Amino acid sequence: MATSKKGAERLIKKYPNRRLYDTQTSTYITLADVKQLVMETEEFRVVDAKSGEDLTRSILLQIILEEETGGVPMFSGSMLAQIIRFYGNAMQGMMGTYLEKNIQAFVDIQNKLAENSKDLYSGSTFNPDMWSQFMNMQGPMMQGMMSNYIEQSKNLFVQMQEQMQSQAKNMFGTFPFNQPPEKK
Repeated sequence: MATSKKGAERLIKKYPNRRLYDTQTSTYITLADVKQLVMETEEFRVVDAKSGEDLTRSILLQIILEEETGGVPMFSGSMLAQIIRFYGNAMQGMMGTYLEKNIQAFVDIQNKLAENSKDLYSGSTFNPDMWSQFMNMQGPMMQGMMSNYIEQSKNLFVQMQEQMQSQAKNMFGTFPFNQPPEKK
């Protein structure tokens, strides 16, 4: 499968026979090819060839389903059940944002770690002293990054709680209930 220039959104059409057509390369592609686009951070959109309906999320979920059933699953049954329970819940929208921000924080940690380890592999010779120094720095650095990650998660969760409290006050504020005393 040919790759495209970064920046321009790639259009993929899904036909009734379930085939995917890449309009940029003028070829039929598979879900594996779409997964490769994701891995290469290509911007793309999948649409129904007849109606023009956006099917991108559906295709991405299909890829996740294949990955979950084809190897070592990322999500436990318990986690999937918890996610399902958020659908229709008042916190559904906030949960999506929470998960998205946490995944982005995790990706940032991975990128920082990769950036720090790049110097070890850029030289043509292996330097044991440099490796030892790198490994000694990883503990405190990872601890700092994870601490920041946890702090960000906690702050985001507190914001979600505050938004829910505010929404509840706005929604139920007109009812003649006794208001709980404000916390100091």
